[in-house]
Amino acid sequence: MTPHFLVAGGGVAGLTAALALHAAGFERITVAEAARELRPAGAGLNLMPNAVRELDALGLLGPLEAGAVRTRELRYYHRTGGLISREPRGLRAGYRWPQLSVHRGHLQAVLTRAVRDRIGPNALVTGVRVCGVEVLPDGRPRVRLEHRDASTRGLASLVPDVLIGADGIRSAVRAALNPGEGPPPRNGMLVWRGVSRVDAARTGRFMVIAGDDRRKAVVYPMTEPSPDDGRVLVNWALAMPAGDAGDPAGDRALGDWNRPVPLSGILPHYEGWEFGGTSVPEVLRAADGAYEYPMVDREPLERWSHGRTTLIGDAAHAMYPIGSNGATQSVVDARALAHALVLHPDPADALLAYEAGRRPAMTELQHANRRLGPESVINLAHRRAPGGFTDIDRVIPPAERREIAARYAVTGAFDPATVNAGSPYTVPRACGGAGVNPVR
Repeated sequence: MTPHFLVAGGGVAGLTAALALHAAGFERITVAEAARELRPAGAGLNLMPNAVRELDALGLLGPLEAGAVRTRELRYYHRTGGLISREPRGLRAGYRWPQLSVHRGHLQAVLTRAVRDRIGPNALVTGVRVCGVEVLPDGRPRVRLEHRDASTRGLASLVPDVLIGADGIRSAVRAALNPGEGPPPRNGMLVWRGVSRVDAARTGRFMVIAGDDRRKAVVYPMTEPSPDDGRVLVNWALAMPAGDAGDPAGDRALGDWNRPVPLSGILPHYEGWEFGGTSVPEVLRAADGAYEYPMVDREPLERWSHGRTTLIGDAAHAMYPIGSNGATQSVVDARALAHALVLHPDPADALLAYEAGRRPAMTELQHANRRLGPESVINLAHRRAPGGFTDIDRVIPPAERREIAARYAVTGAFDPATVNAGSPYTVPRACGGAGVNPVR
C-alpha cells in the first residue's frame, strides 16, 4: 500500500508540496488547511528563477504567468533620490526562467486549482487545523486535528505515514516538535503592506527598493496594464522602527498580525519619496487599505525532521522579508522533499536526506537576511553618504556592489549558473514514483 501524506497548511509551501509529491508518483495526499474558506489574500511576492524553474517543472508556468509580471529590473535608491544600483532580473539577466512578481492570491489560486484537478477534489480539506503531534515509537506521527467548521466542530486524531509541517511561522507542528520555543522573535521594526491600482504611466516597470538605515520602501507592479483602464496592480511594503511610528515599546502588533491601519498614519513618513518616476505617496493614496505587522523571523533549528515528520517553508526557516526568498524557498523545499522521498525507500531516511540538503543553506540564508542581504547596499550608502551623493561609484565602487548581490544569490542558490544547470529535483525514471516506495 502506498504511503499517506498529511500536509499541514494550504499555503504556498503546502500546496506545492502536494503537487510535487503527486508529480513524483505518490497518490494518497491530504492537505489540511485551518481556514474555513480559501480566499485570495495577502499582498505581492517575487518568485526567483530557481522557484519558477520548479513550478515550470510542475506544469504551472503558463497559468501563473497569466496573472503575473516578468520582473525586468531591480533598482536600489537612497531616500534622497540617488540611484545606488540597477540590476537586470530574470530573462534579462541571462536566466533560462523569468523572475515573476505576482499577487499571493493569484499564486495560491493557481496552486489550489492544480491540487484539486490533479489529486482530487477532496485532497484539500479546509476548516481543519493540526493542533498537536506525537511521534510514535515507530516514527509515525499521531496528529491531533481540530475541526473548525460549524457543522463538524471537535477534535480527532490521525496517524498518517508522513506528516509535512507547512503551517507557517506560527506552526503548530514546529511547536509540537520544539516545545517551549515561544513566539517568533521581533527585531523592533514594523512593516506595512498593501496593494494599489495605479495608472501604468505613473509607476515604473521595475522593482524599487529605497530608503536609508531606518526606513525602507519596496514598490513594484504585479500585473500588466489592464486593457480597460491602463492601470496595473502594484505591491508596496514599508518598514521603520516601531519607535519612529509612535510605538516605543513595539507592543502595538504583539498579538494582532495583519492588523488594518489607516493610511493617514503612514503617509507623513513617506512624503516626497519618489524614485525613477514612482511616487510612493501616490501609490499609497491609491491603496484599498494597509496592514501592519511586526518584522519577525525564527531562530534556525538544529533539526527539522523527527521520525516521519518534517517541516518546510516558513515552518522550517521563516526569515525576514528581504531578498524575495520566502515563497521562493518554500517552493524549492517542496520539490526537494518529494525528490528525497522517491530516492529513499524508508520515509524517515528520506526526510533526513531532504533536511541535509536544505537546512544548512536555509540557516545561512536566515542569517544573511538578518544582515539585510542585498538591501545592505542602502544602509552602506547611507552610512558613507548620509546626505546623498552625485556619484555612487565613489561611495560604493561597482565591484563592491556586484559582490554583495552575487554573494547573496549564491547563498539562495538563485545565481544564474546554478539555476540554468536545471532542476536537481527531477525524479529519476528508474525510480518510477511511489510504486517503489513502500512504507516499512
